[in-house]
Formats: sequence, structure tokens, C-alpha cells
Amino acid sequence: MKLLSPLIALFQAVFLTLWLVFWITASGLAAILSLNGEVPLMMARRFWAPMHWRITGSPLLVEPLPDVDWTRPHIFLMNHQSIFDIPVAFAVIPANIRFIAKHVLKWVPFLGWYMTGTGMIFINRSNRRAAMRSLKLAGERIRAGSNILVFPEGTRSKDGLILPFKKGSFVLAVEAGVPIIPMAVEGTRDMLPSGSILLRRHPIRVKMGQPIATAGIRGAARDALVNQVRDAIIQLHRDIGGPGGVPQDELATGSDKDSNATDPSETPA
Repeated sequence: MKLLSPLIALFQAVFLTLWLVFWITASGLAAILSLNGEVPLMMARRFWAPMHWRITGSPLLVEPLPDVDWTRPHIFLMNHQSIFDIPVAFAVIPANIRFIAKHVLKWVPFLGWYMTGTGMIFINRSNRRAAMRSLKLAGERIRAGSNILVFPEGTRSKDGLILPFKKGSFVLAVEAGVPIIPMAVEGTRDMLPSGSILLRRHPIRVKMGQPIATAGIRGAARDALVNQVRDAIIQLHRDIGGPGGVPQDELATGSDKDSNATDPSETPA
């Protein structure tokens, strides 16, 4: 891990902000001209996302992808280390993705406009009824063919260990009846530590697991699904050099008092 000079790091942070504004503007114009809402998402995958690690010279190392029909909708569940996890997911997943975001991001200039225009799902974490409506909308969009990315930990891990999972994303997956694809990322926390704007040159590793079926799951089987997916992500994380986490069945009951929270995601503020 190599710390870049503060001046260079500050330049990179400013550049990435302007890069975001440029591509949001360009993709918005492209969507209007093409009358296709998928175009901005494609542009994010191919053009906007890769600059986030290329600007520091950090390599992105992706394990071979599973044999999946990428034309069908899936819910991708991924551990959360840094705000860079989103561009990494955009670039690695070979399909357009949408994600569930905190409702306050809807009002952020440029970013909120892009997210609204591309059909991202906004969720109000303080209003359970509104949150349930948002999850229902997400389910409808998945059944219509959209892929959704969720960070089931609900927040970024400060030490790299995978946290207990919230259950909202699993309710969503079961309601939509689409497979879950577990994913693990390692290195983004070291590339951009929480609370810092100083970028570091550090390898980023990603591994994606086999799809896990959700169709027909009911009752207690939903808890078993949470355990299965979390254990899969822990193993994927260890496979790429991460510390993994405490297995789900070893977590103390009630250790995460918000584990039943409806909101399954957190996105960078």
C-alpha cells in the first residue's frame, strides 16, 4: 500500500468529482437522444467507473465469473468497505445494475438527478411504511428485468470484517423470486479509508459466487437463506485475501439489534 502525496491525492479527488459531473451530464444527454434509460447505466459501467482505480494505478483483479445468464435479472449482494465499492460493482458485473439508496441522495445535485433518471430505488430509513413501499417498487422493477445491487451489512465495515446482515434484501429477493449472486470485494477500504480523501495505490480484488435460488422460500427458510448467503460471501472474501468474518451461526443472538431493519443498504453520502 503506497500513500500518494496529499497534493496529488487532492487533485485526484477533485478530478473524480468533475468526472462524475461530466459523465452524469453526458449520459443524461445520451438518454434523451436515444430515448433509452439503460444507456446511462451502460456508460457508467464502461466509462465512469474504471477511472476510480486507474487514476491511482491500482489494479482491479477479478476472479473468473460464474456461468450465469446475464440477460436475466438477479440481486447482487456484496460486502461494503468503501464508497469505491459502487464503481467497482458497476465495472465488474456484466449487466446494467441499479441499487437501493438513502432517500436524502435524491436531492443531491447531479448525483440525485442521475439516480432518479436511471430508476434507482430511494428508501427512507426512518419511515418503515415508506421503506416497505420502496422495497415493493424494487421488487416490481426486478420482475420487469432490472438487476439490483445491495450491501446487506447496511453500513461500511471499518475493519474489513464482514458485519451481520440486515434482512431487507432477502425479503426483496424472495418477493421478486430471482436468484441472489453473492460477491466479495477486498482492497477498496485500503485504497480510500473511511473519513479520508487521500487515495492510496492498492490492489482491488473481486470474486463472484454461484447464484443462490430464492424461489419458493417461505418462513424459517428465509433465515437459512441469510445464513447461506452470508457464509458464501465470507468464503469468497477469504478466497481473495480478505479476513472474512464470524460465521452467521456463531453470531450472538441480538448482537445486531437492527438485523431485522427494513433498509438493506447504505450508499456513500
